[in-house]
Amino acid sequence: MTLTTCPCRKTASTPLSYAECCQPYIEGTAKAPTAEALMRARYSAFSVGKIDYLIDSVAPEASDGMERGSLEAWARESDWHGLDIVETVDGQPGDATGIVEFVAHFSRAGSREEHHERSTFRFGKPGDCWYFVDGGKPRGKTVVKGAQIGRNDPCSCGSGKKYKKCCGAAA
Repeated sequence: MTLTTCPCRKTASTPLSYAECCQPYIEGTAKAPTAEALMRARYSAFSVGKIDYLIDSVAPEASDGMERGSLEAWARESDWHGLDIVETVDGQPGDATGIVEFVAHFSRAGSREEHHERSTFRFGKPGDCWYFVDGGKPRGKTVVKGAQIGRNDPCSCGSGKKYKKCCGAAA
């Protein structure tokens, strides 16, 4: 299969080809140097139907319950449109762990869909490489409006007591 542009849509000054981007990781001729590179390669593996890579890039402690048939069906029954990286936390060479939040765009049964996930990765044995550990829905951002009362501040009710001894005692 010859792809002109990598399915993960990573770009330098111009879009990278599959051979320049994810194919070396998927084919095993190179190891993904970062958690984000592994995430991009996993997305591309879905796109090109390389299920063995998807299975092999999961940490051994996280591989229980993986169903090859489900992965094959999702890869085969979907048209893959690209990957957007929302945020990357750590996951660089020298880091032990990393987090990558992403949105995978695809169509299934004619309906466009998005898979938004915050995934955890770790670097280490058995292959001294990056592994996918788990993923889940991203949590919403905590919104704090204005200054917050501290536990040792005077209580806002006007009692003259510290907040922790007054209205904050129940907390």
